[in-house]
Amino acid sequence: MKVMISGATGLIGSALSAALVERGDEVVTLVRPDGRAATGTTVSWSPSERSINMAALNDLGAIDAVVHLAGAGIADKRWTEERKAEIRDSRVDGTATLATAAAEMTTKPSVFVCGSAIGWYGSRGDEILDERSTAGDGFLAEVCVAWEDAAQPAVDAGIRTVMARTGIVLSADGGALAKQLPLFRAGVGGRLGPGSQWTSWISLVDEVRALLALIDDPGFSGPVNLTAPEPVRNVDFTKALGRAVHRPTLLPVPPLALKVALGSELVDEALLASQRVLPAELEARGFAFSDRTVDEAFAAILG
Repeated sequence: MKVMISGATGLIGSALSAALVERGDEVVTLVRPDGRAATGTTVSWSPSERSINMAALNDLGAIDAVVHLAGAGIADKRWTEERKAEIRDSRVDGTATLATAAAEMTTKPSVFVCGSAIGWYGSRGDEILDERSTAGDGFLAEVCVAWEDAAQPAVDAGIRTVMARTGIVLSADGGALAKQLPLFRAGVGGRLGPGSQWTSWISLVDEVRALLALIDDPGFSGPVNLTAPEPVRNVDFTKALGRAVHRPTLLPVPPLALKVALGSELVDEALLASQRVLPAELEARGFAFSDRTVDEAFAAILG
């Protein structure tokens, strides 16, 4: 297959690209003028300007799949109004650009996999959430709804379109876990706030395997939750990580400290949100997780 990927230099994108190449597929990387250099076949684009080099795209011949993973980081900076606009626009503009390009290609791809997030559901306490659940409230939910809606040109063109609603991706090489590990290894890690909030996660290995399944299996369409089948409360996630690094987890992080550092809105919606999300569509299609529990995931990740 020939697969075009945006966000190919990120944590998920680089792992997906490697997996595709390993199985014999060709990867086409979308690159921005100010982006990191990429090797192999590339096509230039500017999501902020909603532009892409269509001539170069069509010169490549048939592209079988488009996977859109690009977007500004959610929790790495305080949410000023400017940053919130960047988070939203980077997703909506990028998705609209690629969905429109896919619809206008001389030979249309068979599938458009649009990255999304479980932020779509908002913070819902103990409520069990799957792909049939309604959208939630708050900034992140609004972003995710607009993000997915921007893929409509691909849907209208008859391209199989999948919304990959990803949870917290666990990897020692990046993302939230990589930031937590130094603290936990030093014995100063602890639960966030009350610790009763639900954490829906997925190992990077299973994230990549799930994305490959979304590309390959024509039975997938619409929203698909990319989360492990056993979400856990934050306090249990914390204890499992402590066990994995053989350190105590006795020092909780007070909500006030988080809010002083990062701002109330980001903390409430991203760090203390409670999302108990199940991968109903993946399991219905027979997807077998490598890491079903956080203990299994941490054992695999941390050796």
